[in-house]
Amino acid sequence: MKATSNSAANDIGKNEDRSEAKNKEVPPQKSAVSRRFFLGKSLAVGAGTVGAGLLAKAALALPHGGRRNRGAPRPRPTPPPRPGGLTAGDAALLRFAAAAEILEADFWIQYNELAGVQDDEVPGGTGNEDYTEAIEVLDEDMPIYIHDNTDDEITHHQFLNAYLVSHLAAPANLDQFRTLMGSTATGVNPDLIGHRLTNLTQLTIDTSWWTRYRDDSHNPDLDPNHIFPQVVPTLAVNQHTAIPRTDADTTDPNFLQAIANTAAFHFPTIEQGGNSLYPSQALRATSEEVLRILLSIGPTETMHFQTWSDKAGNAPPLTAVDPVTGVSVTFPDLEVEDELLNKSLIMPEPCPFLNRRLPIVSIIRPTKTEGVAMGVVQFLTDMGLFIGQSPAFFAYMQQLATDADNATRGCS
Repeated sequence: MKATSNSAANDIGKNEDRSEAKNKEVPPQKSAVSRRFFLGKSLAVGAGTVGAGLLAKAALALPHGGRRNRGAPRPRPTPPPRPGGLTAGDAALLRFAAAAEILEADFWIQYNELAGVQDDEVPGGTGNEDYTEAIEVLDEDMPIYIHDNTDDEITHHQFLNAYLVSHLAAPANLDQFRTLMGSTATGVNPDLIGHRLTNLTQLTIDTSWWTRYRDDSHNPDLDPNHIFPQVVPTLAVNQHTAIPRTDADTTDPNFLQAIANTAAFHFPTIEQGGNSLYPSQALRATSEEVLRILLSIGPTETMHFQTWSDKAGNAPPLTAVDPVTGVSVTFPDLEVEDELLNKSLIMPEPCPFLNRRLPIVSIIRPTKTEGVAMGVVQFLTDMGLFIGQSPAFFAYMQQLATDADNATRGCS
């Protein structure tokens, strides 16, 4: 069963209500059936049921049947666990991850309202036919993929917050910051206009991850000063909308396709961040169960990333000018021989890792742990995802990031 708890633990708007919706069979849309139909609820069960035994280690037996050698240091008594059995550091790691997932769920919900499958799993919108058709140029199954990615992120933050609450730790709560306008185009949930956490209409998208994962000579962990080229240079400057702001944005087919292409590159740009965040955070975890959580959720972000990096390569080449801002964007043809740009090379190329004396290896990168949470906040801020947010929002996120970055691995 998908994790549910009180409102503080869930920290979701009513469009994210997952209570018993999972028990209903949803008729297929567009002759396609969500993978949830086959997987059901089984993947969500068990991640939090290992039991407190992992947190309570048996005392080591003394030598000689319990008699301590004279002169040997007296063993220190095992300190009692804090209430709930979760260290402050582990709680900070999970709380930051939960906040990041809440933010992800917020913008994925916006995408799903306009171009995803609306059903009992991810309710709230009615779809925008023109935008959906532009999204489907990349792949006819895009609405299903958007739906399932949205569903995944909602379950991630619900589970993480419920786990924190079950261990008497404070959950992440961003409800007071749901103040951004968002789109008013046909298809959005009217109840959420003016109540978004994230801004998808003024994005500056760093697409250097494309070449970073295709470069077999450089790794940002070993080469922090190396500049990986942008695959779509014009997305990395100025501000671009990834959703139709109003119905007026759907009237020019070329500009509407540019909006869909922008979304196509925004999807993997976001997911590659989670792709690195979870293994980096796992290196700081103390509890085996918290480690299990981080190492179990992290690979789903990797699955999202590879899916979206594949679909981004299908974005049709074009140039368009935003009629509102006058900003131009150009999407290149990526069916090329250049290995740094070729759209078919979606498997991570082997690269140097840990030490250049070792052979290259295919890995997630980067995974260094220093300041990773604060780096995520800065990355999302630079993207423009939080344009319009209050100083209190940034203070809250920076505090969560600081606490997570200060977590250190210890003995549970």
